[in-house]
Amino acid sequence: MAAPLRLLSSENSLVNEFMRDLRDENIQKDRLRFRKNIQRVGEILAYEISKTLPYSEDEVKTSLGVKKTKTFSEQPVICSVLRAGIPFQLGLLEFFDRADAAFISAYREHKSAKEFEIVVQYMATPDLNGKILILADPMVATGRSLVSTYQALLKNGTPKRVIIASLIGCDAGVAYIRKELPDADIFMADCDAGLNDHSYIVPGLGDAGDLAFGEKL
Repeated sequence: MAAPLRLLSSENSLVNEFMRDLRDENIQKDRLRFRKNIQRVGEILAYEISKTLPYSEDEVKTSLGVKKTKTFSEQPVICSVLRAGIPFQLGLLEFFDRADAAFISAYREHKSAKEFEIVVQYMATPDLNGKILILADPMVATGRSLVSTYQALLKNGTPKRVIIASLIGCDAGVAYIRKELPDADIFMADCDAGLNDHSYIVPGLGDAGDLAFGEKL
């Protein structure tokens, strides 16, 4: 059985305000605000993910006594899929501030409007063996880029748990991930039903990387 999908848009949450602004084509013209909203959603997802991580008992000494508390028993590794993953990863790292960071690039190399291959060119990660890996990919359309990046990451070790964090997914992409990575936990701010002829999410928000950092050649 595939791991459940946690979809924050189905709840009354501040994340819906930020997602609305991210989708608004007029607000998107403010590049700084666009990146900031991606970061904010990353922070909210980090908080929700934190509820599922392992904790251990601890004590903290105050000026007046000692208080029993809980703390992470281990830190995750947070990997961003470049480019749009950068502000998203920064949001996650605002909450997981002791986590290791990893980076990987993936892009589509089109053979035609509908046919493409996933090319992974760059990767920098710590040892992933036995770690909790949070794979931060803002847009999950077909799911092929995310699965390809995960398979590439296995060269640096096999995580004991995989958590996928995303701004917007697509029904087809979620289904593909569940098929290829059935044990992965999926946290998404929102999920759309359709893909267009170029395999982009509809209504989605456009090219998150271009909106965050400018158009590429």
